Amino acid sequence: MIARLTGLLAEKQPPFVLLDVNGVGYEVQVPMSTFYNLPDLGAKVTLLTQFIVREDAQLLYGFLTAAERESFRELIKISGVGPRIALALLSGLSSSELAQAVAEQNTTRLVKVPGIGKKTAERLLLELKGKLAPALVAPGFAAVSDNQTDILQALVALGYSDKEAQAALKALPADVSVSDGIKQALKSLAR
Repeated sequence: MIARLTGLLAEKQPPFVLLDVNGVGYEVQVPMSTFYNLPDLGAKVTLLTQFIVREDAQLLYGFLTAAERESFRELIKISGVGPRIALALLSGLSSSELAQAVAEQNTTRLVKVPGIGKKTAERLLLELKGKLAPALVAPGFAAVSDNQTDILQALVALGYSDKEAQAALKALPADVSVSDGIKQALKSLAR
């Protein structure tokens, strides 16, 4: 298995890059999050890779960070989600945003990614729950309990933005019940 490549960046043609490793050119597909952070052509770069062998092809997928690669690996384990959809997700969301969306069970964030419908988003949230490493969660986003997740979803369903709902959630005690939490959050948002 090819786990990492270090070489000179020979070509950049989204979503592909060509990496020259001691005279051997490797065509690697990368998410746009990685593509935009690549150095200029001719510069040395290291990509963490995922090698996939199919009946009709052998494909390399590359990532600048271990978090991106781990998210990709978890995504392709899900039935109906192949490498193409996984790349689309990681192009539309960073690995930390994906982990946050899963922690919040936020389908609206996932359906904004081209190629992801509501049913696919719901399946992704169900199957990824608890599988993305806590280190992948965005800085400043604390892990939440099931009650806090329910409160957050209720506030978003009532029309508040994720940011407003998160701010209201931070002001609540950690052990608050769902109904009391919603009431307290609505009072604080009404001010």
